[in-house]
Amino acid sequence: MNKTDGKVVGYWTERAHDFASVRRSELSDALSERWLCEIEKRLPEGKRLRVLDVGTGTGYFAVLLSRLGHEVTGIDLTPAMLTEAERLAADYGVTARFETGDAQELSFADGSFDFVISRNLTWTLPDPKKAYGEWLRVLRPGGVLLNFDASYADNVRNNQSSGAHLPADGVYGHVGMTDRLERENAEITLMMPLSLQERPSWDIGCLTSLGVCDCGFDRAVGRRILGDRDLADAPMFLVWGIKS
Repeated sequence: MNKTDGKVVGYWTERAHDFASVRRSELSDALSERWLCEIEKRLPEGKRLRVLDVGTGTGYFAVLLSRLGHEVTGIDLTPAMLTEAERLAADYGVTARFETGDAQELSFADGSFDFVISRNLTWTLPDPKKAYGEWLRVLRPGGVLLNFDASYADNVRNNQSSGAHLPADGVYGHVGMTDRLERENAEITLMMPLSLQERPSWDIGCLTSLGVCDCGFDRAVGRRILGDRDLADAPMFLVWGIKS
């Protein structure tokens, strides 16, 4: 594990328990129905899929998709997150499998999965193009990639220029934040290469360079799913692709 990875793991280790409480509340919220609506309309109907949830965190997508009968494997670089994910899966009685793994160096064989999904991960990666290449490698031909993310660096820069802070109980996904954790989050965000890129156009250019002919993005998905919880200066977008 390099210095950057260590910093990211340290941050998310400290955030794991509070983050799990956010994801747990999502599973009992109408939000989950909106997530499923957006996800399922891009998947083949009536099939049990082999799913890889990259950067599963506390296992929200893994639990959500396992409840539909899919065979789900969730990986994350942070063991504390996976402990929370296993607890969440047990509480919901699903059999998702979790393991420690690097999104940029997957341990799975080529074509192992029908569907790869990720959320709020690529912005944290030192080499996102390598990650996209790995995600495509483990997809079977015709497999679907869905990546939900946002340009969080824009939010950090706006907060720094205005002197604003993220209230711990007032901003979606930031339960338990302290001033120190907010500073760490900002430092991690701005040190990553995607903090300087125009997204999601960068992502589409990356996927195209990797040979994906059928891909695109949706800038409005955050508003449809998160509503007022979506960040105005860093709205969530979807990048999708189908492996040739």
